[in-house]
Amino acid sequence: MLKPVITPDETTQLRRLLNDARNVVLTCHTSPDGDAIGSCLAMQEYLVRRGKQATVIVPNYFPDFLHWMNGADRILQYNRNYTLSKTLIAQADLVVCLDFNDLQRIDDMQTPFRFIKGKKLMIDHHENPSKFCDMTISRPQMSSTCELLFRLFVALDDLQNVNRHCAEDLYAGMCTDTGRFSYNSNNPEIFNIIAELMKKGIDKDHIIRNIYNQNTEGRYRLMGYILYEKLIVMHDLHASIFSITREELQRFHYMKGDAEGIVNMPLEIKGQKLSIALREDTEKEQICVSIRSYDDFPANEMAERFFNGGGHFNAAGGRLFCPMDEALEIAKQAVEAYRTQLCGSDEQTQTNA
Repeated sequence: MLKPVITPDETTQLRRLLNDARNVVLTCHTSPDGDAIGSCLAMQEYLVRRGKQATVIVPNYFPDFLHWMNGADRILQYNRNYTLSKTLIAQADLVVCLDFNDLQRIDDMQTPFRFIKGKKLMIDHHENPSKFCDMTISRPQMSSTCELLFRLFVALDDLQNVNRHCAEDLYAGMCTDTGRFSYNSNNPEIFNIIAELMKKGIDKDHIIRNIYNQNTEGRYRLMGYILYEKLIVMHDLHASIFSITREELQRFHYMKGDAEGIVNMPLEIKGQKLSIALREDTEKEQICVSIRSYDDFPANEMAERFFNGGGHFNAAGGRLFCPMDEALEIAKQAVEAYRTQLCGSDEQTQTNA
């Protein structure tokens, strides 16, 4: 039995929104990851089984390693299908915003949001949600939006409309947002949820292979180059920084998703608490920042303070609009600004000595 995560009043409001909707648009944040695509496709499967017309529209391209998911080939990309996307969004009587908490997270898709006539529903697990929806279900304590979505289906007493494809999508989102359940996944109920998804007929081993064993040769060569040539390890601060330019990405035949997860690898070095990745965007004049941390280091606070971003406590991101050499200096300044938190245990050891 799972502990309830929404109140009876919220359940009633959610049920009413879904019952009243006929034409639904599902969307997520820019550069969608496994949780974003998983939650969109899972919700689509669920709604279609309930007799709704449901369309997934994402801001831009999503990684190839997610294209195996049922329905992925029917996802509309806003940046390639402006006219149709705008029409569908305008005609929708419900727009469900999944895995993002602020309109800035959808970039150019903010424009058609101004003309939505229907209701807007947010289902998300990021902190400090903006108030732009008619109903907001935000639970930052959840490991992923997909976990929250499953719990909502339970609250609606409607697991009968969660089929195998829906369950696969939910597992994929939970798996990717927890690094194969290696972080942010200590709640025992997460594994109860996995057991329920397996009862729906999913093959979790096959899903993991579909996600993690579909890498390009370029990704591995890029990874080796970053770790050997570009990684700056600041042992005294228990932190690492690496940068990658657009030209370097082109050199390794970069495809969307090839840099996914590399930011986590420096944390495997003994004693490391913080990893920062700086990557030039291949489409816009900006630098994408990814931050990962361990234990009590606030990655989201650093992202907001130095990188125009935010996110989860141990996994956050942001953007910089400057040359790479300047971005590197900002990253170094950010690490230095948190010297006390990064070196707290060292200083305590020296004091005790």
